[in-house]
Amino acid sequence: MKKIVAITSCPVGIAHTYMAAENLEKAGKELGVEVKVETHGSIGVENELTAKDIQEAEGVIIAADTKVDKSRFGGKPLVTVGVQEGIHQSTKLVEDILSGKAPIAEGTSVTDTSDGGAESFGKKIYKSLMNGVSYMVPFVVTGGLLIAISLTLGGTATPSGIQIPEGTIWATMNSIGGIAMGLMVPVLSAFIAQSIADRPGLVPGFVGGMLAANGALYGSDANAGFLGGIITGFLAGLIAVGIKKLPVPKALQSIMPIIVIPILASLAVGFIFIYVVGEPVALLFSSLTHFLTGMQGSSEIVLAMILGAMIAFDMGGPFNKVAFLFGSGLIAEGNYSIMGPIAVAICVPPLALGLASLILKTKFTKAEREAGKASLAMGLFGITEGAIPFASTDPLRVIPSIVAGAMTGSVVAMLSGVTDHVAHGGPIVAVLGAVDHVAMFFVAVAAGIAVTVFMLKVLKPTLEATAVVATPHGSLTITDEKEEVVEAQATTETFDSITDIISDETIALDTAKTTQAGVIDDLIQRLVKDKAITNAEEFKQAIYARESESTTGIGMGIAIPHGKSASVVKPTLAFARSQAGIDWHSLDGEAAKLIFMIAVPENSRGDMHLKILQRLSRKLMDDDFRQALLEASDKKAINQLLSEM
Repeated sequence: MKKIVAITSCPVGIAHTYMAAENLEKAGKELGVEVKVETHGSIGVENELTAKDIQEAEGVIIAADTKVDKSRFGGKPLVTVGVQEGIHQSTKLVEDILSGKAPIAEGTSVTDTSDGGAESFGKKIYKSLMNGVSYMVPFVVTGGLLIAISLTLGGTATPSGIQIPEGTIWATMNSIGGIAMGLMVPVLSAFIAQSIADRPGLVPGFVGGMLAANGALYGSDANAGFLGGIITGFLAGLIAVGIKKLPVPKALQSIMPIIVIPILASLAVGFIFIYVVGEPVALLFSSLTHFLTGMQGSSEIVLAMILGAMIAFDMGGPFNKVAFLFGSGLIAEGNYSIMGPIAVAICVPPLALGLASLILKTKFTKAEREAGKASLAMGLFGITEGAIPFASTDPLRVIPSIVAGAMTGSVVAMLSGVTDHVAHGGPIVAVLGAVDHVAMFFVAVAAGIAVTVFMLKVLKPTLEATAVVATPHGSLTITDEKEEVVEAQATTETFDSITDIISDETIALDTAKTTQAGVIDDLIQRLVKDKAITNAEEFKQAIYARESESTTGIGMGIAIPHGKSASVVKPTLAFARSQAGIDWHSLDGEAAKLIFMIAVPENSRGDMHLKILQRLSRKLMDDDFRQALLEASDKKAINQLLSEM
């Protein structure tokens, strides 16, 4: 029997991933072909393809809205589409491989021709940014902690800052940490570009990031920081994509990804950043320095607010550096009163975000909470960059919060007469005796942290992820809890079969209810009777909160209402069948005849919920299975069918 291998993946949730896998496997059976599908879902890579699988395959189908490494498929016929095509055009995709219509994948680089289905421009931008951030974070954490350790164990306070004696092991450690931290911006830029343009974007992305991190190339004492890295990353990616689309002779096609595109894109990014972006940036920061100098002697409070805002705004970037260099320069003139507020503002963002990630657990992902621990450590040693991972993922909420906190801390320090005799910040300078009015220094830091944490509590929503479910007319986003949210007291329930989480009490074989509200009430009462929930009204609010965001009628006669609530005792599934159908406002206009209600405890690990959705979504794509559910004669038959999941 002929064999085809495939990969399915969607950027969030799980439903698309497994629906596409199910339909591709089903199409293969109908056409007499074995289709092995590797799924990249929210619970990791499953059914991973081996080298033997790929070698034996007639071709490869990639149905994904995420970036997939295609290098292992070199020389194989390859079809790359969005995940929705994998669901709705599965038979055609298999036929394209068998008929020889698919292009041959190149081993060096394969151009991704997928537009991600109906993916919006904003979503593409966000995905690219998150790709860069995910690679950048380890460099920030590693570099920051190495610098912090070396400063603590080997540093001494001097007028020019905390210094580590040359030739010591701590100086070597500090240098290693500095190298790791110095790679932060280039890595961010490179992997943003890679997400946009695939491998041809890496070189121009790295080059652009190095330019952003080296202000001397465009006449600036301050580099462009992580904001500059974001600019160069998108610039490099878009330029590389533009070059890829240019028609070239066939003889040049093989060297385009490894020679032509990297060279031309790197030159373009370099010239644009140095001659178009760089000089105005340098002029802006020079003007800011003169502006700050002119502020001396005027309102101390206004100056402190400006300095605090600049320090926090880009966390080690150009605005931060201008303010820092301004305060450092005044130390040489014997003026220590400006560096005091700056020293406070420097540590507020990382300390506040680290603390917030521990206190406001439902507003931060597991990865962010891990980064928060490192952020706390970096904040203690005056490394503002510890806040960057948080600001990169949610700038519209995080940056205003840390700016407000840093301004508050800076003003309190200025009014309290806090000074700093060394060009450094954070609690470490107070511990080493470089600060006057130490008690007020810590009061100012605490005030800034309090303001930031309060703003984050107000501005940041409780984290929710989305499970994207396919419908015949597009995709539907159903709100779902993130796997990482609320680890404290998380439940550890597991299940081997769907029948483990459903009972006769929670099955309405042929409901007499004729409205959506009626069915929801009926299923909730069944959950109460089954002792799965303790407060019907509270759980109902959770159900309707989800429905208000988008209908859970996914089409094909299916609805999956679901809720997460503290009133839920254990993960439970309820089921109702309506032969007449219930208007569930489904996107395809079809009435819902099979309604599955998922109840999940508020403190349940997201993995449990994802597995329920995974099993439901895959099996419900089978037309015969849906028909069997509609024709089942009793609850025992329903349970028998559900056990197949």
